[in-house]
Amino acid sequence: MHRLLLAVALVCFTGAVAKGQDPVKVDPLHYKLVSENADVRILRFHYGPHEKSVMHAHPDLVAIFLTDANVKMNLPDGKSVEQTGKAGDAQWEPAGVHLPENMSDKPIEGILVEMKHKSAAAKLAAKAGAKPAK
Repeated sequence: MHRLLLAVALVCFTGAVAKGQDPVKVDPLHYKLVSENADVRILRFHYGPHEKSVMHAHPDLVAIFLTDANVKMNLPDGKSVEQTGKAGDAQWEPAGVHLPENMSDKPIEGILVEMKHKSAAAKLAAKAGAKPAK
């Protein structure tokens, strides 16, 4: 019976990690909600030197770096990818699950603009009178 309960707990835990969780809920130390509407959610992140997060997920987003950043993204499959950004840079990031770790001796800070659904870009383009990109 104990083995069955342990197996069920492990499956539930693995599913939660693989699925990913909201960083604002699972890591409020590093992520704060700035603003939200029907199309986007804006988060501010701040990591001290060598701090790391917990496994969490983001939808497609734009990251804007307020400081230089050197981050190791630990992935659910055990692999990792290093990413860098310079203060003032902005970059597109596809949806994904990761555990970020600041590899620097300095704090890092930035803004994340999460897309709530794929039609957000089409709605913005329509408001501007432009045709959405294919």
